[in-house]
Amino acid sequence: MPIERIAILGTGLIGASVGLALRSHGFHGTIFGWDPNPSQSAAALSIGAVTVTVEEPFTAAEQSDVILLAGPVFTILEWLEKLAPVLREHQLVTDAGSVKGALCEHATQRYNGQGQPGFLPGHPMAGKEVGGAQNADAALFQDAVWLFTECARSEQMNPTARLLADEWRAWIAKIGSRVIDMDAARHDVLCAWISHLPQFVSTALSALLEDEFSADDTLLPIGGRALREMTRLGSSPFSMWRDVAYTNTEAITHSLLALEQRLAHIRENLKTPELRSEFDRANQFRLSERFRKP
Repeated sequence: MPIERIAILGTGLIGASVGLALRSHGFHGTIFGWDPNPSQSAAALSIGAVTVTVEEPFTAAEQSDVILLAGPVFTILEWLEKLAPVLREHQLVTDAGSVKGALCEHATQRYNGQGQPGFLPGHPMAGKEVGGAQNADAALFQDAVWLFTECARSEQMNPTARLLADEWRAWIAKIGSRVIDMDAARHDVLCAWISHLPQFVSTALSALLEDEFSADDTLLPIGGRALREMTRLGSSPFSMWRDVAYTNTEAITHSLLALEQRLAHIRENLKTPELRSEFDRANQFRLSERFRKP
């Protein structure tokens, strides 16, 4: 069953970029676009990320084969609840949220059972430190990993919804992403280390520098590329990361504590051979094959 109609609820950076990527790789069906901020859906329409904007998202969802929820985690949780009684078993809901355990738990009694719509959680490991449809990019997902974390009862998904899920996976591969399946709990632990921890480190460093050197226009030029790269994520929106922190607290706390201990170790060994060992470990990580692009 080919996907002919897609509803993107949340046409900011990720949602609009998905629309652009699908269009640029040959999707000729209808892409409905809705956003709580009408200017965002209008921007998505103007750049060709969606084919039609809607004022009422439920109508678009009911008419679509696949519904993509592209927003902060709390917003996705809210939509999962609202859409469950509206959609039918031959439809598929997917998302682009940064946390998966909370979504799977919330969807357990609402999706993938008899008479219920299908749900395939997804997470594109791509983005920018700036949001909005105006920053959307059709190549955003090229060579990126797109994680899928099937929930409990996914084996009970309606056969038609399962076909849609398989085709959606194929489209994700077609737009240039490497598809990887992962358990939801493993996803949240892994992302706490490789995605959430870097964000909070950059946030802390940026806030610290703001406290120490507020309004010092010479700081960035002196710091150069290293400082720009280390603080780039510091401009990420609180609204998105608040939801991540709240729904993946345990895993993030563990990674932050481990980093605090590592920093303390370095601080205590600034004049000992142990410092060389830390640099050796860091160099090993950066030079290893696993860090290179696939």
